[in-house]
Amino acid sequence: MNHNISKLFQISFPLVQAGMIWCSGWKLASSVSNAGGLGLIGSGSMHPEVLREHIIKCKIATDKPFGVNVPMLYPEIDKIIDIIIHEKVKIVFTSAGNPKTWTQKLKDSGITVVHVVSNVKFAKKAEEAGVDAVVAEGFEAGGHNGREETTTFCLIPLIKQSVNIPIIAAGGIATGRGMLAAMALGADGVQIGSRFAASVESSANINFKNKIISANEGDTKLMLKQLTPVRLLKNKFYEEVENAENRGATVEELSQLLGRGRAKKGMFEGDLENGELEIGQIAALIKEIKPAKEIIDEIMNEYHLAKNEILNTNI
Repeated sequence: MNHNISKLFQISFPLVQAGMIWCSGWKLASSVSNAGGLGLIGSGSMHPEVLREHIIKCKIATDKPFGVNVPMLYPEIDKIIDIIIHEKVKIVFTSAGNPKTWTQKLKDSGITVVHVVSNVKFAKKAEEAGVDAVVAEGFEAGGHNGREETTTFCLIPLIKQSVNIPIIAAGGIATGRGMLAAMALGADGVQIGSRFAASVESSANINFKNKIISANEGDTKLMLKQLTPVRLLKNKFYEEVENAENRGATVEELSQLLGRGRAKKGMFEGDLENGELEIGQIAALIKEIKPAKEIIDEIMNEYHLAKNEILNTNI
């Protein structure tokens, strides 16, 4: 097993839990970290003081490394960064923005910085900005996504040959076999979101969790490409967006349709018809809500089993 990511974060397994909005609070992050992975608090759905509270509680719940995911398109980003520095968080994953904006300030405070990218161009820019690693997130992923629609298994080798920093694969990974496949293509570790959204410790509403484990192949689609592309489970809100896009709705009309609080309504409050339900294609493979530790143990056991199967195969 490649140990670059394990060494970088000082964790047992090269496995990162994605910092998902409305799903990744201190309970999930601390549980993943205690189980040997890297837990991330998702700050994208938190006001600054709420984030501070989650960081403090996470410190109490684990003595293992954990981090904060910071989508840079959200408001109050300066306050978020100041809180992260003040609370001495050691690891930050940035996304949805220019890595040059905050990387140096974070690194000057002794913070390890990772940036999420969806193409080679931004991977190179992230490396130039001085980040310690990149998350290469393919088209299969839930939540905000790349416009290029490059799949994870195409993206990993493309970025591998383009940068010299560690690569964390994301998008469509929820199993040990998926983890092994990503690392065979050149990834140093994996970031997993959807599987942990359906964990016991996830702060997502139980209605949303049940919707995830009942999802089938084809039940998600990448939408809102004129705004910020996002992969959604199909529901009434999705149909409204699809109809609007099919009739050529303007950016302003789509923004009005999206409104405010759609993601909270769906994922946190459990409105499965009118809410925005962000999840990856891999949801079709997730059929049980389980504790984070059990998820990690299953992934790592399957990883080693699959690796041994390959090593023992005569080719």
